[in-house]
Amino acid sequence: MPKEKSTRKTKARGVEKKKKDPNAPKRGLSAYMFFANEQRDVVREENPGISFGQVGKLLGEKWKALNEVERRPYEDKAQTDKKRYEDEKASYNAADEDEESN
Repeated sequence: MPKEKSTRKTKARGVEKKKKDPNAPKRGLSAYMFFANEQRDVVREENPGISFGQVGKLLGEKWKALNEVERRPYEDKAQTDKKRYEDEKASYNAADEDEESN
């Protein structure tokens, strides 16, 4: 029995995606991501057998329930991480420009 042809559209041929440099600095985490990384294990302990998607939903609900004072430490960590990323990116770009000019 022959297979039916797929009606799925594919990307245009010949268009190559630019490869990401593995040495490039990693992006800074958001305040929510710092919160989620810290609270994920707590949520799993409180809800054994919970699915991956449900963990995310509960973390989102907890994040929304936080007031401004409770969010402050996570926002401070995010600002620090953003600064780290900007510094690393600036030095990475400077080193990249030096290599291109040589």
